[in-house]
Parts: sequence; C-alpha cells; structure tokens
Amino acid sequence: MVGDVEWSKEMIGGDYRKFRKARLPVWVLEGPRRSTKLAEIGNITTKTVYKKKQIDDVLGGSAAWENVDSTEATCQRCEHDRAYFMQIQIRSADEPMSLFYKCCKCGYQWREG
Repeated sequence: MVGDVEWSKEMIGGDYRKFRKARLPVWVLEGPRRSTKLAEIGNITTKTVYKKKQIDDVLGGSAAWENVDSTEATCQRCEHDRAYFMQIQIRSADEPMSLFYKCCKCGYQWREG
C-alpha cells in the first residue's frame, strides 16, 4: 500500500482541523492505528557538561609531587604555613614560569603566575 498511497487533500475530524494544509495518506488517517490526538514536540535543549581536570592530573599525577621541596607559604584553605612547590613553564618562553603549591597538611593546591 506504500507505493500506491491515496493522499487526502485536508485533514479530517477533531484535532486535525487546524492542520488543513497538511497531507497524510488516507490509510494513516483511517487505518487501524488512527490517532485522535497529535503529539506535541517542543524545543529540545542539550547541554554538554565538561569534567574539569584536577590540577594534580594536569601536572603529572601524584608522582610529580614526590621529589619536590617545601617552602613557607600560607595555605588558603587551612592556614598551614608550609607547602610543597614546583615551577613549570606552561606559557610561551618569554612569559615567567608558573609556581604551583600543594599544602603539606591538607593537600590543597593553588598556583601563582
């Protein structure tokens, strides 16, 4: 029946009247699966959520902090006065190196520069 379909010139009955310009095969409108209501499709919005990498992962994991020195630096979270540090060149060569800290007490990480 798909190859030789009879098309209706206007929708008939109930909820279909507001769609007079639409055309559907007669077998869809009058067939065994006739619908009395139309489904409403709204706008679909998608959102991509990116998972931020931990600083430790970007710097090479926990192995990167194994052989580093400590210095006097105040932790912003627990106010401890000692922190491990390392310098890494993360920007172009003409920019200063970034200094990364890791608190000796709570493990909080931050950077300067």
